[in-house]
Amino acid sequence: MEQHYKLYRVRELADNDEDFISTLAEAFLEEVSVDADRLKKAVSEKDYYNTYQAAHKMKPTIDLFELGVLDTLIELQDWGKFEKKDLDITPQLEVVLIAVDNALEEIRSDFNL
Repeated sequence: MEQHYKLYRVRELADNDEDFISTLAEAFLEEVSVDADRLKKAVSEKDYYNTYQAAHKMKPTIDLFELGVLDTLIELQDWGKFEKKDLDITPQLEVVLIAVDNALEEIRSDFNL
């Protein structure tokens, strides 16, 4: 439990209300998986606008659940925002996607979702 994510800030936000914590975990599963897919597609298509949008939308949740890849996600966001055409951002994308996949799998297991 909590190897690929941390609940400290989630518990603080939820004032240790276990039902609310479970609701936030469910929201993480629903939102972040969709956003990660959008991010992956946008980067592969060099769609800077949608890369920026997806990364920007993911930031608060990635930060709240402390996946440890916030700085890398910000690199992706900035790649899209500033259209850094000369930069290969795929290594950063892989780091974020692996962290998200690990967290999704672990949260599903930990919360029986």
